[in-house]
Amino acid sequence: MMQSRTSCAIILPEIACFLHTGLSEIPLIGNVGSHEVAANERAVSTSWTISRHRIDYSGLERVRIVIARTTGAAIRGLLVALMVLTPALYLPTSTSNGTEIVVFLAILAFILTFSEYNSAFPSFIEFRDAPPVNRLRFVGLMSMVTFLTLICKNAYAPSDLTAVFYSIGLMVSSVVDFPYSPVRLVVLMLPGDASQPLVELVRISASIAYLAALVTIASFAYAVKLRGWPTGNGAFNVWTNLPLFDPTKGGDVVTRLQRDGRLNIAIGALLPFLIPAAIKLTAEFITPIALSDPQTLIWTLCAWAFLPASMIMRGMATLRIAGLIVEKRRSYSTAETTQIA
Repeated sequence: MMQSRTSCAIILPEIACFLHTGLSEIPLIGNVGSHEVAANERAVSTSWTISRHRIDYSGLERVRIVIARTTGAAIRGLLVALMVLTPALYLPTSTSNGTEIVVFLAILAFILTFSEYNSAFPSFIEFRDAPPVNRLRFVGLMSMVTFLTLICKNAYAPSDLTAVFYSIGLMVSSVVDFPYSPVRLVVLMLPGDASQPLVELVRISASIAYLAALVTIASFAYAVKLRGWPTGNGAFNVWTNLPLFDPTKGGDVVTRLQRDGRLNIAIGALLPFLIPAAIKLTAEFITPIALSDPQTLIWTLCAWAFLPASMIMRGMATLRIAGLIVEKRRSYSTAETTQIA
């Protein structure tokens, strides 16, 4: 009987450890095997303490990851909303409900950005986990909006700061605006009865927007060619960073990525020339865009310069990814050949 009690006293702590409970919850009969029980109790208590700390640590790690992701998504959403609000904060609106529309668009931009970056599953934003693609896009677009806002404000409430940016715009336009350039085409799409100050304002704004787009493209090209993007950010997840690309749709992945990349670069290079020509051709059938309104001017020229730049960056990124896949296949084939030999 004493032997059975001792064996039970030894086995019960193991069951208690497995169930993550202390020995205090298991009644012991008498003082039989007290030394063995005390030793096992200390062992189980130590094991349970270590296990509990591991559970708490993993829980805190998950909480930290969730907080970091939510905070980053909120900051990104606020920055995008601030970018949308920037022209409305400094420039007058042409309609009575223009402020309400801008606020609604800012809230919508915040919700879309926050929900995309706060979710563990991608939806439509590409290269979400492959910086600095989206960071360069945001910086480029934010630079366009800010510079054009200050330039347009110089016509309504001039100051020393707006005068500086207007002077910089004049110098840039004297270099960028040449015959058959995209900036010259934007100026030519204006109606014939446009005033000279409006023509000059469009010319300067288009020059600044186009220069900001070129700088953004050059920055990403530097990241790809000299910094080795995206190898410096770890493994590249195609599903997370290219949610709209289906690798199982058919055909070789490398061929499809190369085709998409070249097509994006070609379209992005042609769009600055095609958009003004299309607007000029359709002006006789539809009401042209009123660039006399400063906010309309800003967003029109930002879209004209940013969309082609974004497409060119996407083409460069997909070509880079295709090149990495080719290199990986070549290394695998070399390793297999070495093993066979």
